[in-house]
Amino acid sequence: MALATAPRPPPLLLPSKAINIPNPPSFDPHSRILNSLKQCTHISQLKQIHALTLRSTSPYHPKTFFLYSQLLHFSSFLDLNYALQLFNQIQNPNSFMWNTLIRACANDVNNKEQAMRLYFEMLEQALVSPDKHTFPFVLKGCAYLFDVSEGIQVHAHALKHGFGSDVYVNNSLIHFYASCGFLDLAEKVFVKMPERSLVSWNVLLEGFVQFGKFNSALNLFREMRNTFDPDGYTLQSILTACAGLGAFSLGAWVHAYLLKKCDFNLSIDVFINNSLVDMYCKCGSLELAHQVFKRMPKRDLTSWNHMIRGFAMHGRAEAAIRCFDKMIRTERFRPNSITFTGVLSACNHKGMVSEGRLYFDMMVIDYKIKPALEHYGCLVDLLARAGFIDEALGLVSTMPMRPDAVIWRSLLDACSKKNTSVELSEELARQVVESDRDIGSGVYVLLSRVYASASRWDDVGLVRKLMTDKGIKKEPGCSSIEINGVAHELFAGDTSHPQTKEIYQMLKVIDEKVESVGYSPDYSQAPMIDELNETKQHSLKLHSERLAIALGLLKLQPGMPIRIFKNLRVCNDCHEVTKLISRVFNVEIIVRDRARFHHFKDGFCSCSDYW
Repeated sequence: MALATAPRPPPLLLPSKAINIPNPPSFDPHSRILNSLKQCTHISQLKQIHALTLRSTSPYHPKTFFLYSQLLHFSSFLDLNYALQLFNQIQNPNSFMWNTLIRACANDVNNKEQAMRLYFEMLEQALVSPDKHTFPFVLKGCAYLFDVSEGIQVHAHALKHGFGSDVYVNNSLIHFYASCGFLDLAEKVFVKMPERSLVSWNVLLEGFVQFGKFNSALNLFREMRNTFDPDGYTLQSILTACAGLGAFSLGAWVHAYLLKKCDFNLSIDVFINNSLVDMYCKCGSLELAHQVFKRMPKRDLTSWNHMIRGFAMHGRAEAAIRCFDKMIRTERFRPNSITFTGVLSACNHKGMVSEGRLYFDMMVIDYKIKPALEHYGCLVDLLARAGFIDEALGLVSTMPMRPDAVIWRSLLDACSKKNTSVELSEELARQVVESDRDIGSGVYVLLSRVYASASRWDDVGLVRKLMTDKGIKKEPGCSSIEINGVAHELFAGDTSHPQTKEIYQMLKVIDEKVESVGYSPDYSQAPMIDELNETKQHSLKLHSERLAIALGLLKLQPGMPIRIFKNLRVCNDCHEVTKLISRVFNVEIIVRDRARFHHFKDGFCSCSDYW
């Protein structure tokens, strides 16, 4: 039997109910071939074993059919094309053989669609039925291809064949629906399962985290703890959710659980430690992130990227660059696109224009990395905020791709702060709107500031009327603070918190103390209308981060840092007030806004007033 594809050889007759033709007891080629297969590591060896099988075994011997299933199994790992040819020469393959090929194709990046074709061919031939192993392999291919319609068909087939209660099939269905973004359907499958394994919980957790449903993930985790102890996959998902929410207390609990309850090998696992570094960075504890990083027995490129980006978002540009230099010079890692995003971001947050140009050129010339939109965005923002607006505009005009709304908005933001011409700001605002028709209120607020800075109050009113006509509302400021493991959300001017009375009383105390040390309000980013300064000052006092700071001063133990996470950039006045509060109340305040972290201590901020 040859394996040439043209002309196609007749199928090898290997009936599943083979005729029993005894061999001499002294010679059993099947056992010898099977032992050879177990030691096979290369396709050339497998082809020799296949040839030996053709020469020395009878197609009607009861062991031959099993032998060919093993040949198919091993060839699926070594050479998928050879496995497919071998499969085509077997008459009446059993479900194990079909599953072997479907699994191999589903696991191969370039053959996911072939897995689907094999499955439907299996159904069409109707010689064997799919079993509980078939559906997980097929659904894996559907998930990778985002093939929702065929995945739903496979779901129906699984129910039709009586696997609606099978835990493995249901786990694969949860993964399929979650991977395709249908979290409601994934959760529906999960809720209906009569029996769940730890994998069932992990797959749904991962789905929630993948699509940013961090609160849902944490709620599910708390429910899971009543039934199962978390494993490495669970902890990795929860650490990612903690990073997204800034849930420092739970993230620290996961770290402690890992050290006390888990296997030592898991505690030193590079993926887990990478998640810890990322979590601590995003929860405002750069020191703990660096401790974990330094103690890692093994680091990969992701480890270094997390640490570089951590230093960058906390305004430690020099530390980020030292980390980068050590990575490439001492540890001999080759940086990738993500590495340079971190380095350029570090330069941007510190206003290091020369260094930013240098690392951008290094990326392109030395490492042959094609700049992506985020690299251009970092450099454009760096140049514009440093006052090199013409150079930034020139860079935008030479980009090989179309600028997105984020780049145009960063230019508009710089123009609003540098008091450039109103006409340029108007053109940039038009570009923002054209780049993203669903743009939020930010561009209109920035344009309002430009007009207000030029005392063009009629134009400010027109912008506000335009927002009203289009149904666009200014995004409300929202800050969250974690106290004793519970997250409290406060909006600007919020009066819905159970402790509103105490919060506003503390605000009065704060106002008196900061005014006593020379506080003078900055009205530049107050409401964009020509109103009395008293009204503007009242509005500034009720910004969400001030309410959160007041709650933190009321409820947190002395000496504990106040960690606040805000959805918008910190305004100039709140930035100045927070510096004074850190000095007057002798408290460290860590604020993560939309762009970066600010560490306030002893009247100073880590950003050096450049943000």
